[in-house]
Amino acid sequence: MSVKPLVPPFTRETAIEKVRLAEDAWNSRTPGKVALAYTEDSRWRNRAEWVTGRDEITAFLTRKWARELDYRLIKEVWAHGGDRIAVRFAYEWRDDSGHWYRSFGNENWEFDRNGLMRTRHASINDVPLKESERRCRWPLGRRPEDHPGLTALGF
Repeated sequence: MSVKPLVPPFTRETAIEKVRLAEDAWNSRTPGKVALAYTEDSRWRNRAEWVTGRDEITAFLTRKWARELDYRLIKEVWAHGGDRIAVRFAYEWRDDSGHWYRSFGNENWEFDRNGLMRTRHASINDVPLKESERRCRWPLGRRPEDHPGLTALGF
């Protein structure tokens, strides 16, 4: 991983690093930490919800991870150019009744010159899942380096 800040314009390698850092942060399930990767006035569309600014991002993520338990996420670069990265992802989670889901989606990201995300558009679909069908089985936290990514899992 790079020790320099990851700022636009992104190369294939820096886009991959940026996406892995985002995946790691989201897998921490720490809303305040995740929010620091976004500009103070960052604008999101997540499903049908609009969120603006770090305070709203933190509140949104707090609600999300209170509902989506045992959350494990994998992200992958789909495309990149200049100050933008397109990402596809899948994550698994369970609700408080023990029902499992796999959520698939795409995100479009736009960054400022300091490498903070200023815009995020996410489209997500949820698929009910049997516990036996889960593919994201690492201990909570960062996905291990040797765990398959989306393409290797056939997603």
